[in-house]
Amino acid sequence: MTPRTPRRTRTRTRPRLRALALGALVTGLAAPLLASPAQAGAQSQPPPRTGFETSEGARWTTQPEERDFLAAVDRASARVSVDRLGSTGQGRPLRLVRIGAPAPADAQRVARGNSVLLICSQHGDEPSGREACLTTIRDLAYAKDAGTRRFLERTSVLVVPTANPDGRAAGTRGNADGVDINRDHIALTTAEGRATAALLRDYRPDTVYDLHEFGATVPYYVKDLLSLWPRNLNTDDRVHAEARTLSERYVRPAAGAAGFSTGIYGIWTDPVTGEPVKQVAGDGQERILRNTVGVKNSVGLLVETRIDPLTDAEKADPALNNRRRVDSQLAALKGAFGFAGERRGRIEPATTAARLTGYADRGPVYLGGADNEPPAEDEVIQNPPCGYRLTAGQYAEVKDELALHGVRAARRADGSALVTMRQSMRGLVPLLLDGRAEFHLAQARPADGC
Repeated sequence: MTPRTPRRTRTRTRPRLRALALGALVTGLAAPLLASPAQAGAQSQPPPRTGFETSEGARWTTQPEERDFLAAVDRASARVSVDRLGSTGQGRPLRLVRIGAPAPADAQRVARGNSVLLICSQHGDEPSGREACLTTIRDLAYAKDAGTRRFLERTSVLVVPTANPDGRAAGTRGNADGVDINRDHIALTTAEGRATAALLRDYRPDTVYDLHEFGATVPYYVKDLLSLWPRNLNTDDRVHAEARTLSERYVRPAAGAAGFSTGIYGIWTDPVTGEPVKQVAGDGQERILRNTVGVKNSVGLLVETRIDPLTDAEKADPALNNRRRVDSQLAALKGAFGFAGERRGRIEPATTAARLTGYADRGPVYLGGADNEPPAEDEVIQNPPCGYRLTAGQYAEVKDELALHGVRAARRADGSALVTMRQSMRGLVPLLLDGRAEFHLAQARPADGC
């Protein structure tokens, strides 16, 4: 693969595994912290198990089983609160699980501290991340070790266990309408995409961790687990650096320490030399969640585990393959929690500074390119306008999407609106409203003298 000139110059660091006392996350269960007599009664009950666990990986957890599992954890532990974000096109619930010590009461409590959001199984035919998320919820709720308690006292964990319930029920990549919701984080045409946008707006998670699966291409694309940070050039440099650190110094080393091979998502490598051959995915387009969250000032990471059986034993027994897929997700998650626990003193300042930078309204905005692919000249707005003016008709058409994205607009008496660049979502505004942007919602008029 021909080397591409990156936008940023990075200091090369040697990957190493960081330790975090979250043993209950992977290896054990224990009694929860209790807050009421009702919960004390629940303590005598054994911890709930998923359908995947009870079948030893022979099948995936059903949605009724997920509902009952989460309800049982919610009843048993003061650390967990389960809410409903909304409903899918077929009426299935989109659930949000809030975890802390105790569970954070609302979005404001989460937004005021370090937070990690897990988005599980956006693609309905990629179920291993969902299983890892479900058991992680339980293990964090029931763990009694001091390390987990300290972690949850300082970090809110948010989990969307099934981001695409209709697709999971059908075993399809897309939702009930066949839409890939991981390509809908700009247009927000789906109930699932809109719920995620509202979640990002209201909770402002510092780190967003997106769990997927991929199909191998032998011999160039065969690692057990791949990861990738936001490549979109509108991601703040500080947030971008933390996202790369999450991938290269925590998630991949944690998976490697558990015996799984790792690589960078979207890059084929030579099986002999390990050198890159070509890039087949993983660009900087803003509508993909890992890029969207970067533009929205959160540390983002995409993690993909390999679906294909690796051995003759896995081919003969699908349960072995299923368990390996879930185990690799759990190993990588351990690294993600290590990152959140150890680097909170860097993560929070990075995301806070990124959110404030937009108010300075300085610097170019990028309509294309990536951190490993310089943008074309016509993909760079070197001197952005102070804002964009929407006609009354345009504003009526896109005002709901702007609000879901957290983009502020000043409506005028005639129904038109001005969206200034001087706001937290500065890098997102042209991607939504400039007619040159690939996925724009409206072709608004650049404003002068805002």
